[in-house]
Amino acid sequence: MNLPTEIFGDTIVVHTPEELGADQVDGFQSFIDGLERVFVVIDFDGTENIDSKGLTALLDAQEKLRALGGDVKLATTNPSNRKILEITRLDQSLEVFEGVVDAVKSYR
Repeated sequence: MNLPTEIFGDTIVVHTPEELGADQVDGFQSFIDGLERVFVVIDFDGTENIDSKGLTALLDAQEKLRALGGDVKLATTNPSNRKILEITRLDQSLEVFEGVVDAVKSYR
């Protein structure tokens, strides 16, 4: 899986695919594992469908990057995605920002 990215200093922004589910999780995790930076912002706005495997992949990415001294932060304005994060309480485990710029700035 190859995902669009943007680099802001030590931080990389990864734009998620339209679907992040069981079929995409392995590719997503491999992509995150292959990043050369450990400060990652995941732009979640492009994702229309996410299942429990996709949510678990976000937590797994956070765990791996924290072990390397980094972190994962989410950015989304999509009300459906924000609701999913609320319902699953992932918004208490992962920092969620309204926009990519705010998420990137939070690393400074």
